[in-house]
Amino acid sequence: MRTSLLAGITTRGSSFLAGGIAAALTGYVLGERALLCVGIALIALPLLAAAAAGRGQYRLGTSRIISPPRVPAGHTATVTLRLDNISRTATGLLLAEDAVPYALGARPRYVLDKIERNGTRELTYHLRSDVRGKFEIGPLQLRVADAFGLVEVNRSLSGRTTFIVTPRVVPLARTVISRSWAGEGDGRARLASTAGEDDVIPRAYRDGDELRRVHWKSTARYGELMVRREEQRWRNRATVLLDSRSLAHGGTGAGSSFEMAISAAASVGVHVSQEGLTGQFITDTEVIRGGPFFEDMLLDSLAVIRPSTARTLDRALKELKVSGAGVIIAVMGKMSAAEARQLAVCRSEGSQGIALLLDVGSWADAARRTSSRSPAAAADGSAPAGNGPAADHHADSGVSADSPGGSNGGPGLAGGDAADGTAAPVPSGSHRPLSSQSATESAGAEAVLRGAGWHVTVLDASTSLASAWQRLPRTAEMLVATGTTAYSGTGNGAPA
Repeated sequence: MRTSLLAGITTRGSSFLAGGIAAALTGYVLGERALLCVGIALIALPLLAAAAAGRGQYRLGTSRIISPPRVPAGHTATVTLRLDNISRTATGLLLAEDAVPYALGARPRYVLDKIERNGTRELTYHLRSDVRGKFEIGPLQLRVADAFGLVEVNRSLSGRTTFIVTPRVVPLARTVISRSWAGEGDGRARLASTAGEDDVIPRAYRDGDELRRVHWKSTARYGELMVRREEQRWRNRATVLLDSRSLAHGGTGAGSSFEMAISAAASVGVHVSQEGLTGQFITDTEVIRGGPFFEDMLLDSLAVIRPSTARTLDRALKELKVSGAGVIIAVMGKMSAAEARQLAVCRSEGSQGIALLLDVGSWADAARRTSSRSPAAAADGSAPAGNGPAADHHADSGVSADSPGGSNGGPGLAGGDAADGTAAPVPSGSHRPLSSQSATESAGAEAVLRGAGWHVTVLDASTSLASAWQRLPRTAEMLVATGTTAYSGTGNGAPA
């Protein structure tokens, strides 16, 4: 304890000690009692100040509350620090500094004149981060000083608080995933009928089952009342697949295609959860099962996810085949036609497949353009990192994403689909740039998935997620309304 107190003595306190020792020795040698008393007083003053500061420091209680404890990137949280003086005397001068990671900004510092006996002080500051992550806030560093500035005693209070910054979540249109998949409307009966009589997995009738779900063919076969149960298995399930392989993405930092893919997966996951579907999240490294806290678990996972070193999607696709019923939303990076065929066969019969393909090359191009722009140009034309460097920018194409028929297709055909469901060539002036190196690969993967009955949109660095998502509704809703073969395709991913 004595060593720690002496270590807290300031330069002024050291000067008092040195002067006191010199005065005491001189007075003792010369027999000057008054000078000896002065020397003893000069020595005692910093020691007593150190003892008082140390006692006050060790009897301070602290607590920290972050509200809210989880925020999307770019949003602000408020931190409230509470200091309680539980000693019998007032404290001296206090300097409080909370430990905050560099990504969240400068460390907040406060100077408090004193805290009276049993007194309380509340300090507030704000946290904001433009990058996702899981951060530890604390410990609180307290420096207790006496009124004369002779002693400063430092101590770290061990309390730490977790603060989570999730990816940006973009509101998505509700018309892409048919309401019938959430158990609403007359579409439920149509979904059951498209599966075919031979594909029904029946179960015994239970009290409360609806009579319209009775499967008469199975009832005749088993000699007891049987009902369909494929509606319960398919209708309320949605699986979000994220391609997290580092080799499938381009760009760097917050402006990379990997960060865009994470934001897209978070937005889709929150969307399906709010639509009342049972969500499931799959990557090539982890699986999050659906449950009452799916949205929170998904966001917590995406806050800390890193690019994987896997070279294939075999593990993720294997898991997807097991649970491929319902709605599948795949957020994919750079993808070859062979990989697209592997993904296509994961969509089971009667399910809905949606693919968001990232034009990865455009992120690298955007990074080069951003580095060459002047600060003034960036201030006028840049967009939040979560939506690319120029979100919602369609000046080159001259076509609005909200116009009927999408960007370049006719009514009901998103993204320039041909009438037979294959990917039509993208004309000059389209919403999708063709200059990137991965454009050809994206077009091949897009054609494979469309031919297998998937609904596909391509997202580049100059298009926002909301605009890309809006290119899907007309096709998806038309298929549900008319009962076309996309919901009754064969199990091998080929069109029915």
